[in-house]
Amino acid sequence: MVHRMTQLFPLWAIILSIAAYFLPDLFVPFKTSIIPLLAVVMFGMGMTLKWENFNKVVKSPKIIWIGVSLQYLVMPLSAFIISKVLGLSPALTAGMVLVGSSAGGTASNVITYLAKGDVALSITLTMTSTLIAVVMTPFLSYIYLHQIVPVPFLKMLWSILQIVLIPVLLGTTINSLFAENIKKIRSVFPLISILAIVVIIAIIVGLNQQRLSNLGFVIIFAVILHNVSGLVSGYWLTRFLGYDDRTCRTVGIEVGMQNSGLSVALAIKYFSAAAAIPGAIFSIWHNLSGSFLAGYWSWRNESNLKK
Repeated sequence: MVHRMTQLFPLWAIILSIAAYFLPDLFVPFKTSIIPLLAVVMFGMGMTLKWENFNKVVKSPKIIWIGVSLQYLVMPLSAFIISKVLGLSPALTAGMVLVGSSAGGTASNVITYLAKGDVALSITLTMTSTLIAVVMTPFLSYIYLHQIVPVPFLKMLWSILQIVLIPVLLGTTINSLFAENIKKIRSVFPLISILAIVVIIAIIVGLNQQRLSNLGFVIIFAVILHNVSGLVSGYWLTRFLGYDDRTCRTVGIEVGMQNSGLSVALAIKYFSAAAAIPGAIFSIWHNLSGSFLAGYWSWRNESNLKK
């Protein structure tokens, strides 16, 4: 039951987003809940990890650093280029770059599993990019945005420490020390994380109801291009380096699926409600595209096995 509800995340996100669009006053008052909710998401991620997962970074560092490097090279750059080509406003450009400068999204682990990818590699990539995000997200935001909007580098760094690193490490510590005691309830944490993300998305839609009416198509198109650029480049650049199809699928999914919840929280805190729009749309879209891609790869994998 819990697993099924988790798989239906895109549907819950769409339903609640529609509700927030037509009834924004129900969600706007919860604006201050965005950062605490994201901390809950990151704690839930930590509860899926153990300290032994960190050993994989040491044992197979090459593919880990290839995946993480692609994450932080391709996504912020493509976000910036797409924003410029489409003539997005400074606020929306900031939102796009924040999405691109964030770590891999936790949903990528589920999508990798459905796509018959390497789940252990996916978890390790998500974990590594999340820890590095403490420095890379504010650094890349400053590099790409400081001439467009003021970027409070140190304040962002401190916020990410509080929102991301501390909850993840706390969850990892609890799961490592008390794995046997909590194994019956561990499966609930992904669902809690997903519910928190859905509520965050709804709040952002409510806050930006009027802006979405005017900018809907352009920003949706920008987000789709951004997501596709990550999925395609992650897969084919890894393929070019000689890795097998299973590894390429995993890296492609990891690069293309971002922790857009983090970008939303930072946008609201340091920029504007409008800057949070790309992250909110990305949260919905990358799960839809990831699910579609996972279905295709899973079908292709089963077809090859039958031959």
